[in-house]
Amino acid sequence: MSIYIALLRGINVSGHNKIKMAELRKVLEEAGLTDVQTYIQSGNILFRSELSADVLRERIEGIIHTAFGLTITVVLRTAEEWERIIAECPYAEVPLGEVDSIHLTCLTEEAAPKAVSLLANCDREDDEYTVCGREIYFLFRRRIVDSKLAAAMQKLGKISTTRNWNTVRKLSEMARALQEKG
Repeated sequence: MSIYIALLRGINVSGHNKIKMAELRKVLEEAGLTDVQTYIQSGNILFRSELSADVLRERIEGIIHTAFGLTITVVLRTAEEWERIIAECPYAEVPLGEVDSIHLTCLTEEAAPKAVSLLANCDREDDEYTVCGREIYFLFRRRIVDSKLAAAMQKLGKISTTRNWNTVRKLSEMARALQEKG
C-alpha cells in the first residue's frame, strides 16, 4: 500500500471553492482511502491506497465533484516521489533574505513548451525557476505578490498547483510519520 500526497488546486482561496477539510476527509475515507490526513485549508491531503495514481486522481476528482459540486484538479505524488522532489530542489541551500521564498509548482503532466516559454519570456528580474519534469521550482527574491514571474506562473493553467516550501517540508514530515506508523 502506497502513501500518497494529494494537492487540490484552487480550493478555499478568497472565499471560492470552499471545502471543509473534515468533510473532505470523511468522503475520502468513505471512498476507501485509509489514514486520511489534511494539512491546513488549502487542500493538502495524505492517505494510503493500493490504487495507482492515475486511478486515484480521477476518483478523487469525481468524489469532490459529487460531494461538493466542484471541478477541482488533483495533483498526486507518492511519498517517495515527494522525497525526491525535496532532494532535487536547486534552491534548498540558497540563503533566503527576509522576503525571499521558495515555491514548488506540481503539474499533472510535464509542462508544455508554450507554458515554459511564458516563464522564460517574462521579466523575471532576479527571480529564478527550474523545470524538472512535472515540477517547477521557484525562487522569489521579493514578495510573491510583487513578482512578475509569479504572475506568469499563474498562466500554467489548471494542470498545476503551487505550495510554499514550508508546506512542502511539512507534508514530507507528515508522510514520514505515516510511514513510521506502519
